[in-house]
Amino acid sequence: MNHRLLSPRLSWIALPFLLAASPALAHAGHGAQSSFAAGLLHPFTGLDHLLTMLMVGLWAGIAFPQRWWVCPTAFMAFMLTGFAYGAAGGTLPIAEMLITASLVGLGVALFADVRAPLAASAGVIALFAIGHGFAHGSEMAAGAGQAQFAGGFLISTAMLHGFGLALSRWATGVGQRRVGQTTGLVAVLAAATMMWPA
Repeated sequence: MNHRLLSPRLSWIALPFLLAASPALAHAGHGAQSSFAAGLLHPFTGLDHLLTMLMVGLWAGIAFPQRWWVCPTAFMAFMLTGFAYGAAGGTLPIAEMLITASLVGLGVALFADVRAPLAASAGVIALFAIGHGFAHGSEMAAGAGQAQFAGGFLISTAMLHGFGLALSRWATGVGQRRVGQTTGLVAVLAAATMMWPA
């Protein structure tokens, strides 16, 4: 395969996510829309969620091709933990900071092709996931269908992890690195947008 022909096309792979995702990066309250369908759609309605979940799968496939499942599993488990804590009325003042850090941390890891130890990587990803899960749970309306919503967003999260992993398998060699670098750059720019004063 001629990577010199393939990789320029692959370097733009992240652009559809910029066009498809909602321009709003903040977390709108779920309110009455707290249903299975709302949970299923929620990760696709904000670029912060979408990119983070995609990058978990993409980076896991690139950095840990033999143990690709560890980081996505850690993310989903701790996202559910954060969700339950938030839905129960817990407080986490650094939740938005963790979400922004997930974009920057995973973005830089992909851009710089970081290969950190698996245990440390899974631990950091679990911490990021708590922030994302808490944001979901804390915005639930009182008495809303929490279990249904959680089921929906867990399925979407798994799908986005899987898509990121599929990208890591599809793009090999130089192409794989370019996909990672482009996605990482988009994530860091998204984080910069979140931190920009209104």
